Amino acid sequence: MQQKQMNIELRTKTGTGVSRRLRLADMIPGVVYGKGLDPVAVSIKYRDLQDAISGAGGQNNLITLVGGGTLDQNIAIVADMQRDAIKRTIKHVDLHRINPNEKLRITVPVVLTGTAIGVKEGGLLDLAHHELHIECLPCNIPDNITIDVSGLKIAHSIHVSEITLPEGIVILDQPKIPVVSVLGRAKEETPAAA
Repeated sequence: MQQKQMNIELRTKTGTGVSRRLRLADMIPGVVYGKGLDPVAVSIKYRDLQDAISGAGGQNNLITLVGGGTLDQNIAIVADMQRDAIKRTIKHVDLHRINPNEKLRITVPVVLTGTAIGVKEGGLLDLAHHELHIECLPCNIPDNITIDVSGLKIAHSIHVSEITLPEGIVILDQPKIPVVSVLGRAKEETPAAA
C-alpha cells in the first residue's frame, strides 16, 4: 500500500456558501473524523487530493496529513468522496483518521488475471463482485485482490472461500458467495421436424 502526504488547512467557517467559494479557489472542503476525535473541518487543494489518491491504491492509500495543527502527521484514508454528477469533479471529501496499530474494514477492488478455459470454449466470464470487504492492519492493505481465472471451466465459479490472501487479511464477505464465474453458451434450439 502506498503512503502519501497531503497538505490540509483547518477551517472554522462551514456551509454551502463557504464550500462554493473554496471550490472556486480550486480547494476542496472536507472533514476529518476518527475514533476519539470530534469532526474537524478542513480544506485541501484539489491537486493535492488528486495526488494523494493517485496510484494503484486509490482511495485506500494511507495519507499523512501535513499542516493541520492538531492533525499534523496523523494518518488517514479517504472514507468518502462526493462528486459532481456531470463533471465528476470532487465536491467534498471525508477523511478517516486511523490508528496504524488497529485493524480497519475497507473495500478493495478485484482484479482478474489469465484467460479462463471456459472462455476459450465459448463461455462468458462473469465478475459478480468488483470489490470485496476486508479487515486488516493499515500497513497490510493490498492495492487489489488478484484472482487467477486460468483454470475456470464453463459452469464453474470461484467463491470467496477459495481466495487465498496474505496472512493478516480477512475477507468479510460470505464464504459461499461466487466472485467470478464462467457462464455457458445458450443451447441452440433445433428446429422441430415438419
